[in-house]
Amino acid sequence: MPLPPEKASDLKQMIHNHLMKMDTHDRIREVLAETVKSVVGPGPRALSQDYYLEALRRRGIIEDVMGDLHRIQVLQKDPGKQCPTKPTSQFSKKDLAHTDPSQCNLHLQLLGGKAFLEHLREPEPLPGQVCSTFTLYLHFRDQRFCSKPVPCACEPDLQEDFLLEVHRDGSKMADPTAMLSICDPVHLVLIKMDTSSETTLVSSYFLDWRTVLGTPNGKTCLSVELLGVGSECKVPAGVLNISLELYPPLKASLNVDVITTQQSLERHRMAEKERLFLVYAKQWWREFLEIRPSHQSKLVKIFAQDENGVNRPVCSYVRVLRAGRLLESPRQAARFVSLLAHGKAPRVGGGAKQEQWCSLLAFLCRGKGDCEDHATLLCSLLLGFGLDAYVCVGTKANASPHTWVMTRGSNHSITFWESLTAHRYLHQAIDPDAPPPAHQPKPSTPYCTVGCIFNHQTFLANCQPSDAVEVCLFDFQNQSRWKAMSQEVLRSVCALGSSTLPPPLPPLCAPTLEPAAASNQLELEMRFLVSEHRKDLGLATVWDDELSYLLSSALYNYELERCTGVLCGINEFNDAVQRAVPDGHTFKGFPIFFLHRNARRAFATCLRSAFCEETVSCCGDLVRLAVRVRVFAYPENACAVWIMFACKYRSVL
Repeated sequence: MPLPPEKASDLKQMIHNHLMKMDTHDRIREVLAETVKSVVGPGPRALSQDYYLEALRRRGIIEDVMGDLHRIQVLQKDPGKQCPTKPTSQFSKKDLAHTDPSQCNLHLQLLGGKAFLEHLREPEPLPGQVCSTFTLYLHFRDQRFCSKPVPCACEPDLQEDFLLEVHRDGSKMADPTAMLSICDPVHLVLIKMDTSSETTLVSSYFLDWRTVLGTPNGKTCLSVELLGVGSECKVPAGVLNISLELYPPLKASLNVDVITTQQSLERHRMAEKERLFLVYAKQWWREFLEIRPSHQSKLVKIFAQDENGVNRPVCSYVRVLRAGRLLESPRQAARFVSLLAHGKAPRVGGGAKQEQWCSLLAFLCRGKGDCEDHATLLCSLLLGFGLDAYVCVGTKANASPHTWVMTRGSNHSITFWESLTAHRYLHQAIDPDAPPPAHQPKPSTPYCTVGCIFNHQTFLANCQPSDAVEVCLFDFQNQSRWKAMSQEVLRSVCALGSSTLPPPLPPLCAPTLEPAAASNQLELEMRFLVSEHRKDLGLATVWDDELSYLLSSALYNYELERCTGVLCGINEFNDAVQRAVPDGHTFKGFPIFFLHRNARRAFATCLRSAFCEETVSCCGDLVRLAVRVRVFAYPENACAVWIMFACKYRSVL
């Protein structure tokens, strides 16, 4: 009896998942290779499919697969036997009966979307068809959630339940008045992913959940109009229907006028703080220009627009961020930030660069951002590791605006961190009053000028005669070189809890990607592409599994070097290769690094290198090919993908 298309697709996915576990693919390859070797004789012999299946059955591989599929079907029929670990983005209403009565929870339910007019004419995707998808991300206090991706449509089927913890007190339930003072919003970020895995930030919205405190039954429904981002921040992107419900229900609800008055007072209080800060910033800027007229041209960035087009002090984009056990050192944090792709804010038409400093949640969910997003995240992480870190605003050697990170050591040393690459540069200032050296040294950093620096509680503008990085002195206590803003004033608008926007930084999420499974899958795809490429060239392909395995240590060493700056273990790799390559043979290897796991894209990039093309297309006597893939997973599913192609062949004079 034939299976329906959706059931067949599920069955194929289950089989694929099992094959990726415990290196089942490798076991199958070993059995097939042994089978072929065992029947090698003087004449050619064709082996049937049944012969291979019988060999797999004798080794017990087929029984393992069928047993695993049976266990999966049992778990699907009886959810009570499943592993208690659940995705944090979902919960069952049965779970509400087991919640702590002294804990207040907010049940946020997505009831679908409508009026996403940009996708009005998109056809319904066929079963199994790859299409663009919407994914909604949420952040509330120290909690993060994610919906399932749904096909992009005018009315996307965003149906999801989230349980947000509002208040926890081991002794008693919070009263409505105390909950009204919890002004943290629910940050909603809508991301679109197209068929090529490119992500786009569709909308970023801050939901004030406290309207539910004024309903008699603790439940309300509302339609949220999501606006676009950047240059489209005033254009509606679509409408999201949401239901809010408190668990357990409040014994007494608040008067709606009380909630409205509280929200109005908070807005007026924040507006007054922003007005006073703007008055102070204007006066501070006038004083800065009076020091030297040339200061007008310096890059002193006091305000920056977020994805919603709101001007905010740049200091508010930096907070102390601790990654728990997800990141172990400042250099590993720099490596993680560099793995988030570099992408400029999209704009319609030409002109100057579109300014958009994203909130951290939008940056992490999109998985890419501009240099400002990378720099503020890296500075926040370095502050979390206890370093004296600042974001620098200036220009690169090509005179284009740029931001990077600077740390000051206890011995007054200055280190620049390039957040896009994780490279570090030790700054050695040149005394402009000293006689010129006999040999002019090359610049030790890629940066040309620096106009200002800042972190979460400090803002300093460079008022030295020259803003060139190479002659800049970073002694911040010297007011003739650096003009500082009042830390008390900055604290009034940038300190945690001083405003509802931007919210506290979201916690980093542990990777859900399985590095071993992802490495195996990508390596199989690479082998197939290499074999097809060589077939087009009229060349046979013989793989050397032992040599492929030996390449793993080199890829691990390369990634370790990117994290620590120290290359180690290369001698052991060289010794292993020399032992694996017989006398009279030649070895060639080509390592390359990617931020994505798209096999065809990566292989096309590799072939642009003449050395890779020479390695992959090697022809000669006793040619043996090898390829190894290592995927290193970091928080937020950022991954470093290392691929190494190699070959060995007998040299013929």
